[in-house]
Amino acid sequence: MSMTVNGVSVGLPDDPRVSLLDLLRDHLGLPGTKKGCDQGACGACTVLADGERIVSCLALAVQYAGRSITTIEGLGTPDALHPLQRAFIEQDGFQCGYCTPGQICSAVGMIEELRRGVPSHVTADLAADRIAPTPEELRERMSGNLCRCGAHNGIIAAIAGTVAEAAA
Repeated sequence: MSMTVNGVSVGLPDDPRVSLLDLLRDHLGLPGTKKGCDQGACGACTVLADGERIVSCLALAVQYAGRSITTIEGLGTPDALHPLQRAFIEQDGFQCGYCTPGQICSAVGMIEELRRGVPSHVTADLAADRIAPTPEELRERMSGNLCRCGAHNGIIAAIAGTVAEAAA
């Protein structure tokens, strides 16, 4: 059994108890995905599974057999940053940087949710085909990703700018 991580096929661990987070960090040497609370509450370990954001600390690696996982390392390179990576730098969307990989992966998944018209708790019109990326909408959707440094304003500005740029 295998899965694809950042475009590369990798084997699954023999031990079915290994979390996806531990597979990424300890077995595959991808340190970008961070271990925060190890309880699914902080979002530091957020990655994309077939484009959907998940907290990898609560996922068993074997559950993702045959699926595609994207980590922060798979979004861009130092020479070719993902638009959200660039925006986080430009908008000071990080301080210590520990939560940044999870924030960016979550934002990538969240932007796709907006494009598909998936409502959130604060979406005013549940029947709308398009959901406006208001600051309230973005904050609600990113509420599962904590920043203990207080860079939330820069994070929201980076996401809002990227969404606006993509829509133009």
